[in-house]
Amino acid sequence: MALRGKKLPTPSAAALSNRLTGMLRYTRVQLAFKAALAVAIAWSVAPLVPGVASQYPYYAPLGALVCMYPTVAGSVRAGLQTLAGLLIGIGLALIALLFGGPTVWTIALIVGLGVLLAGIPRLGAGRDYLPVAALFVLVLGGDDADGYSYGYAVQMGVGVLIGLAVNAVVFPPLHLNGAVDGLAALRLNLARQLREMGTAVGESWPPEHEDWSSRRTELISFSREVREAVQLADSGRQGNLRRRRHQRDLSADFRALRAMERVTLYVEDMTEVLATAIWRTPEETPVSHEVAGSLERAMLATAEAVETWDDQTDEYSEAVAAVQDLVRQVNSSASPDSPVDAPASLAMSLRRVLRTVRTEDDQP
Repeated sequence: MALRGKKLPTPSAAALSNRLTGMLRYTRVQLAFKAALAVAIAWSVAPLVPGVASQYPYYAPLGALVCMYPTVAGSVRAGLQTLAGLLIGIGLALIALLFGGPTVWTIALIVGLGVLLAGIPRLGAGRDYLPVAALFVLVLGGDDADGYSYGYAVQMGVGVLIGLAVNAVVFPPLHLNGAVDGLAALRLNLARQLREMGTAVGESWPPEHEDWSSRRTELISFSREVREAVQLADSGRQGNLRRRRHQRDLSADFRALRAMERVTLYVEDMTEVLATAIWRTPEETPVSHEVAGSLERAMLATAEAVETWDDQTDEYSEAVAAVQDLVRQVNSSASPDSPVDAPASLAMSLRRVLRTVRTEDDQP
């Protein structure tokens, strides 16, 4: 993982979420510019298409527009799916016209059948255009349905090709910054959560320091946003001309992401357990003063290990020793009169966190 060993300022999950949103907005501005450019080119080229297709130039800009996606691979997929849905819809309409002109029953039947076929999962973006294409051919084709269908399909194809070319050549984004920043932020926020819980354990109970207790769902939501950012980066490099100049091992990023998602679940569970022990059922799940000291040290040490995210550092070794000391303290203090359910659960989660860091580090 490229971020190991680096200690960075810890931004809040909300701040990083806003930053990722800002990147997506910037990408949207780029996409809007490219869509406008592609539509303008398609409208200029459409009248030059030979044959009857030149009579339907307005479908070329539509074709350029429908394949505009934030990634090159997404544009290719959307363009091909749209053309597939279009051709199926045109085929349905032409078959219907073999049995006579359009009627109320014919239009209803073909559109209904088109909507059914649009449920084919592989059609993707083309599902919306299948019944529309069938309806257009039936209603607008008139006496020259064959010519209209040909012009419709050709001009859409021209527009899709222009849209793909523009998206592949003009500012093809790789979205790597969102993945890098998201992974770093998730790691640092997990460390901060552990650190603040450890600090709360060392305070007089109930502690005044309780912001951490309401941050459980925030971490889960942010981990989902980070996954979306990494997936977008992975999709963005497919078919991207800039990928050779901006090399990054996204398979390592996915391994790190999966590890951090596991740690997020462990930290979420720890947050719930500790909050319950402090505020909800302190009598049923007590944490003795002796165990609290070991628990505080283990949490703070594990926070340092998560922040560096490397099992070769002193921080990791110190965290392992602190968690082992906590386990010994929990085992020695357990008795029928002194239940240790909460500390035992927290100790197990801390061991899982450290095991996850080591497991991710050992990945090839």
